[in-house]
Amino acid sequence: MAINATTSSTLAAVTAGGTNPKSKLGKDDFMKLLMVQLQYQDPTKPTDTQAILTQTSQLASLESSNNTNAALEKLSKSLSTSQQFSTIAAIGKTADLGSDAISYNKGTDSKFEVYFPKAVDNGTISITDVNGNTVKTLDVGTNPAGVYQFKWDGKNSSGQQANSAVYHVNAKYTDSDGNAQQTRLGAYPIEAVRFDKGDTLVKVGSSYVPLKNIKEVY
Repeated sequence: MAINATTSSTLAAVTAGGTNPKSKLGKDDFMKLLMVQLQYQDPTKPTDTQAILTQTSQLASLESSNNTNAALEKLSKSLSTSQQFSTIAAIGKTADLGSDAISYNKGTDSKFEVYFPKAVDNGTISITDVNGNTVKTLDVGTNPAGVYQFKWDGKNSSGQQANSAVYHVNAKYTDSDGNAQQTRLGAYPIEAVRFDKGDTLVKVGSSYVPLKNIKEVY
């Protein structure tokens, strides 16, 4: 809205009663400003009709803009909520975190989980270094399909303590039908979905991880 000398003096009259608590003028404030401007105009020099029409048009444009912004905000929230709840359809599918690596600190135990899609008759887990050399193998045992937790004491196949580093965890096993299978750390079935403060979390293994950390769902 154009502000001339008359409008400026009128604004002073409108705000004379105190400071605007919103720190900005909205469409209702501009309408009040226009009404007060007309009320206090000089009778000998009335406000130009064209100026009034222009200001009224600007008020209409401001209101339309505010309504559009409010509608877009509601649409954005609706789409966000819809996207969140669509994640529920992923329950039962497999989530891939995109990595089979663990970070090991020397002198500590390392716990990790591996998902076996098929019942295990026998098999081993291989812990390898970044060069692909096998550092340690762990027995899987005989178990139904599912997610199982394993603990590595940090010792290599020679009984010596491994260095602090990043290691990779993969498993090869034979299922109950005698077929060779393989799996790795980082791929788990999605068991549940949780919404927390606008974030979508999915349960993989015994932990909840943000949906954004999942690289693939299949």
